[in-house]
Parts: sequence; C-alpha cells; structure tokens
Amino acid sequence: MNLFDVYSLFDVTPVKAQGCRVWDDKGQEYLDLYGGHAVISVGHSHPDYVKALTDQLGKIGFYSNSVKSPLQEQLAEKLGKASGYEDYTLFLDNSGAESNENAAKLASFHTGKDRIIAFHKSFHGRTSGAVALTDNPNIVSPFNSHHKVTFCDLNDAEGVEKELKKGDVAGVIIEGIQGCGGINLPTAEFLQALESLCKKYGSVLILDEVQSGYGRTGKFFAHQWAGIKPGIITMGKGIANGFPCGGILISPEFKAVKGMLGTTFGGNYLAMAAALAVLDIMEKENLVENAHEVGEYIKANIPASPKIKEVRGCGLMLGIEFNEEVAPIRKALLFDKHIFTGVAGKNMVRLLAPLCLTKQQADVFINALKELL
Repeated sequence: MNLFDVYSLFDVTPVKAQGCRVWDDKGQEYLDLYGGHAVISVGHSHPDYVKALTDQLGKIGFYSNSVKSPLQEQLAEKLGKASGYEDYTLFLDNSGAESNENAAKLASFHTGKDRIIAFHKSFHGRTSGAVALTDNPNIVSPFNSHHKVTFCDLNDAEGVEKELKKGDVAGVIIEGIQGCGGINLPTAEFLQALESLCKKYGSVLILDEVQSGYGRTGKFFAHQWAGIKPGIITMGKGIANGFPCGGILISPEFKAVKGMLGTTFGGNYLAMAAALAVLDIMEKENLVENAHEVGEYIKANIPASPKIKEVRGCGLMLGIEFNEEVAPIRKALLFDKHIFTGVAGKNMVRLLAPLCLTKQQADVFINALKELL
C-alpha cells in the first residue's frame, strides 16, 4: 500500500530533534524555524515535556469524557491564569480545525442564528465546517457552497457592519494574525470595532488563535495587543507542543447544556500531561517574552534588498514578502544552509520558530539570508 499523495515532500527524513535543531537520517543538522506549522512551542524534546508524557503513559493514557479528569481541571485553572481569562470556561478537543468548527456551532446555539462572517485570505482548518470558513485558493471544497458564510475584507469595519445589520449573523471569526493567508494583521482599531459591532448586533466575536496564540506574538493571544475580549477563543497547534490537542475558551455569557458539544479523544490524559508541561515550561523559561524579543530582533535585522518587498508579523510569527517567487530561496535555505522555513503563497517565506529560539540562532538565519541575497 502507498500513501495518498497530497503533500509536496522535501527529500529530508528527520530522525532526532532538540530545542530548535533537527537531525536527519544522514546526520545532517538543521535549524528549525517552522516548527511543523507552529506546533512546536517549547522546543523539540524538552526534557520536562518528555518526562511529563512518559510519566503519564505509565499511569493511564486515555479514557472517555464520561468520568472526572483532574488533569483537565488543572489545565483549565493554569490556562486561565496564564492567559488572563480566569472567568472563561474551557472545552477541549483535538485540533485547531475542530476548535473552529465547535466555535461556530456554539455561536449558532447561543444566538439562534446561522450565518458566519469570515475574511478574505482566511484559513480556519480542514474539517468540513472549518473548510467552509476558509477563503484560501489552495483549499478546494464542495462544502463551501453549502454553508452560510460571508467573506469580508480584512480591516473593513463598514463592510462587516453592513452584513451584521441583516440580523442573521451568529458569529464573526477572525485570525489574530492571518497565517496561511500571508501574515496579514488586523489593526487594533479594527478588532476593537469588531468587538463593539458584535455586541451591538447580538453576534459572537470568535478569535482564531490556533496559529497566532499561545505566546507566539509576545502576548498570550495576538488579540490581546488590541485590548479586547472576544466571546470565544480557539486554540490548537502549540497548545501541547505537537501532541494532538485543541480547545476553545468560552465567555461567561454562554450557558453549557449537556450534549451541546462532544469529542472522543479531546482532553485525554496524555494530551493534558503535554499541555500542562507546555504551560509550566513557558512560565519557567519566559518564552512569551522571548518570542517577542527575538521576533523584533529578526525584523530589525533582515537585510535590505530590492528582492524583499516587506517584513511583517509580530513575535515569532513573521512573513518575509519578496518581489519574486520564493521557492528557489526556500530550497536554498533548506539544502544549502540547512534551515527549515515555511511559505505563504508563492512570494512569502514564513517563520514560525519554537518560542525558545535565541538571538544567536536567529543570526544563523539572518546571515544565511544575506548570503543568498
């Protein structure tokens, strides 16, 4: 049997990783500035993380949500304090896409309405409901035409209000920073306007922090730079440092009803051990502050070049937009300089390094890019 061939693969086979470094099966060392689509938050194979998973595996790895789970309760308490959302409640699932789908369901249950507003170039995952919320030319889905989703322009408050006035919008979903769409930032003024408009018209503001959350931008969540509090916050990716885990934070205005949401594997013991270890490590090693400091350092030191159009982003969620296609540059970074990076579209190199990246490691990338340019 062969694998279903839907991914373009580089001829690199990782076999070991530590911190921000990865080694392949030939012994070649790489600097990881992509973290598997931002899932590596505290670094590869952190000893505290490995111990937490190993210890838990020796006890119990999984049981259903029909019994009490002290680990879920511990995560809710610790996450509330770390994020500043102690008065919110937590529902756990398995991925960012599932979190966004659950957020849309919850908004609909809460408001009795059935339309969602999302934004052009958005990406909210690959489950059927999440794909319908996604406006990305690389994602083709027959589900898109069967969901009541309206796409507006980013940072266009008037356009959003025009749709909200129709009275049938359950929720407005927006990424803290658009990831796959090209590291596009909603302005603080726009996020503040969305918060006010959603309250005015009885809709739920949903902040997709799957990629931009968990300390990546220098705040726990990217929207906190704007000083707002959405109704629902969705999480995934870095929440458990690569172990499958996701969740949503839910405002106190929502009333839980038995059977409203459900999941088989969400909140399992291993995922909770991983997620708790992540929060402990982030606090102990000041990784949120480090992400902001090192990210600003990278932005300030990207070499000036006529090939580079713009550098944008926040913390360790950065995009370097070029005036040409970046496939050759990314290939040279990987095979000549041994640095993992990502892309967004055809003209952007995307950086989503582990939050433990140092300035010295950042210099390796900066110098490599200078040489290639």
